[in-house]
Amino acid sequence: MDGVLILEDGRRFVGRGFGAQVARVGEAVFNTAMTGYQEILTDPSYAEQIITMTSPHIGNTGVNLDDPESPKVWASGFIVREPSPLVSNWRATSDLDAYLVEHGVPGLCDLDTRALVRHLRDRGAMKAVLAAGDHDPQALQAMLDAWPGMEGRALGYEVGCRAAYEHAVPADPTWRVAVLDGGCKTNILDLLAATGAYVRVHPIDSDPSTWTEGVDAVFVSNGPGDPAALAATVERLQGLVGTIPLLGICLGHQLLGLSLGASTYKLKFGHRGANQPVRDERDGRVEITSQNHGFAVNADSLRAVGAEITHTHLNDHTVSGFWHQAKRVFAVQYHPESNPGPHDSRHLFQQFQRFAMEAR
Repeated sequence: MDGVLILEDGRRFVGRGFGAQVARVGEAVFNTAMTGYQEILTDPSYAEQIITMTSPHIGNTGVNLDDPESPKVWASGFIVREPSPLVSNWRATSDLDAYLVEHGVPGLCDLDTRALVRHLRDRGAMKAVLAAGDHDPQALQAMLDAWPGMEGRALGYEVGCRAAYEHAVPADPTWRVAVLDGGCKTNILDLLAATGAYVRVHPIDSDPSTWTEGVDAVFVSNGPGDPAALAATVERLQGLVGTIPLLGICLGHQLLGLSLGASTYKLKFGHRGANQPVRDERDGRVEITSQNHGFAVNADSLRAVGAEITHTHLNDHTVSGFWHQAKRVFAVQYHPESNPGPHDSRHLFQQFQRFAMEAR
């Protein structure tokens, strides 16, 4: 065995290292999806997180050039029970092990991932260090002790674009939207474009006077870290509340809640997976959704500022969506672009469009 995961509470999980033979620190979390590991690894929302997959057999379809949600692997580490030794998919250009090596990310396998996930459910997501290959135990502990954790981290400022650009410029757009990139997934932009939208992307910490120029709505993307740490962006969004329709997904949902005066809090172990049940409180419809977040918006604080809760997570009854029609704000906690699936909630992009255009 030449790999180890060390948790901040002292628990150690020993296995076989694969991927890059390095050590990385991050927050130990788990994801319950059975497929989509390449999209998960390349989702900027997973920056500085060490992901354990609950599905035991990962890597069967290899990796390809079409599925990444960004140009790089953002996760700090990847843990699976058994990586597939064979790749079988017509689109595959490489395998999981080589992909992690290419991006400098360590992996760990041949350990009891059920015990690890149970530990994280009982104790909560926590700081960790993952090492593939031989590393000095004292050096690993020093790395773990020095890592600051997730709370108070403004990671959304670190993972997004650094200059504005146009993603979609149709000849006759059905609507026009400015996207604030705090770690936006490629498929969010693609599905906004699929509605016929003109899509312009801005750094999330850029000058707000550029956001509203010539658009019908401002959309705040997903992303990593603590939403409360992005105080400058919250202040800028507060200045826009009531002046232009504001839309959001995941981190964007949290930031828009804060901009209305609601509060956020850290979940014990978060929601990460492609099998999260959400009820639309407007019609009672239940959809299976893709989610990836460790923070949530407080329900009572939303009601206190006049917002209506539109969606509820059925596992723990946390807020999965809200709107404030008078102030023209609409956001959801889950990922309706759902790459690789399920696709139950993709219709939400049309809802975003209708909400923005009706609110003009």
